[in-house]
Amino acid sequence: MHEALSAPALITERINYFLKQKSLELTDLGDDISPLLDETKAFLQGGKRLRGQFLITGFESVAPISLSDKQNQTTQALLLAASALEVFHAAALIHDDIIDKSNMRRGRPTVHEIFRTFHRENDYSGEADHFGLSAALLAGDVLQSWADELMNDGLELLSSRQHARSARKIFNTMRSEVAMGQHLDVIEEVRNSFAEHQLQLERSTKVLIYKSAKYSVQAPLLLGGAMAGANEAESAALADFGLPIGVAFQLRDDLLGVFGEEEITGKPSGDDLREGKRTVLVTLAREELPPGPKRVFDDMHGTSDLDEDQIKTLQHTIEDTGAKQRVEQMIQQNVGLARQALHDSNLQQHAITELLKLADLATARES
Repeated sequence: MHEALSAPALITERINYFLKQKSLELTDLGDDISPLLDETKAFLQGGKRLRGQFLITGFESVAPISLSDKQNQTTQALLLAASALEVFHAAALIHDDIIDKSNMRRGRPTVHEIFRTFHRENDYSGEADHFGLSAALLAGDVLQSWADELMNDGLELLSSRQHARSARKIFNTMRSEVAMGQHLDVIEEVRNSFAEHQLQLERSTKVLIYKSAKYSVQAPLLLGGAMAGANEAESAALADFGLPIGVAFQLRDDLLGVFGEEEITGKPSGDDLREGKRTVLVTLAREELPPGPKRVFDDMHGTSDLDEDQIKTLQHTIEDTGAKQRVEQMIQQNVGLARQALHDSNLQQHAITELLKLADLATARES
C-alpha cells in the first residue's frame, strides 16, 4: 500500500503548515516568543509518526481512503487528527523529560536543558534551572493546546457528527489516562521500597499500559476506526490488536531504556536504571536475585550518578537473571496475540497487511 508509506511525510507537512500559521497568528507578541516557537518546531521534526500512522490505518481498516487526494475533506480530517496525536505525543515527551530529569532526547538536549542554556547565554537574572523548567513546561502546555485544536479542526471536517463525537470521546479518555499513568509512574519511583513480587508486577504493568501502551497504539487505532464509523466488531478487533502491540512496544522501550546504545536511541545507555524505573524488566530481574544481591541491586537502582561500570554491572545482573530473555518472550507473545486478533477479524485485508508492518516497526526497533 504505497500511500501509507508516505503518511509520515504527509503528517510532518501538515504539522509544519500548522506551526507556520501559529507563528503568523502570534506575530504581535514580538520576538521574545521566537525561541519557544522555534524549539517546538525543532522538537516536532523527529520521530517515526507511529501514532499518526496507526490512526490512519485504523481508519483504513474500516473504510477506504486515498491520502494522495489532499483536497478530500476526509483526507484532511485524517491528517489533522494524525497530526494532533503527534503534537500531543511531543508535549507528553517534553513533560516526561522534566519529570525524569532527563538531559538528552533523540540525540539532542531536552527542551528544559536547551532553555537552561539559553538563560545562561543571555546572562539573565535568577536561576537558569528554574527558567529552563518553566519554559519547557510552557512548551508542553502550548503543544497540548495545539493538539486539541488540530483534533477539533479534523473532526469538524467529518460529515458524520456521530463519528466525530465517538472519536472525540476516545481522544479525551486517552489524554486523561496518559496523565494518570504518568502519575502512577511518579508514585512508583518515590515509594520507599519495591512491593512483593506479584503486586509490584501488577503495578509496573498498569503503568506500562496507561502511560504508554494504550495511547501509543490502541487509542490511535480506535480513533481512526471511530472516524470511519467502525461497528462494534471492528472496534473490538482494533482494540484486541492494539493493546498487545502497545504492550510489546513499551516492553521494547523498557529494554532499550536499560540496554539501548546511546548512538542509536539518542539517550544515555542505562538511563532507566539511573532514574529508578520500576519496570516489568526490573521487577522480573529482582525476583530471581538472592537476598544479598537483591539489596545491592536495590541500593544501586535509582542512583542518578551511576558511572558506566556500575551501569554495566546492573545490566549484566539483569541479563544473568534471564529477565531480558523473558521480556523478549513477552514481546513475541503479545505480537502473537495481536496477529491472532487480526486473523479472527473482518477488517479490510489491505489494512491488515499495513497493521502487521506497523507492528513490526513498533516492536522490533532499536530506538
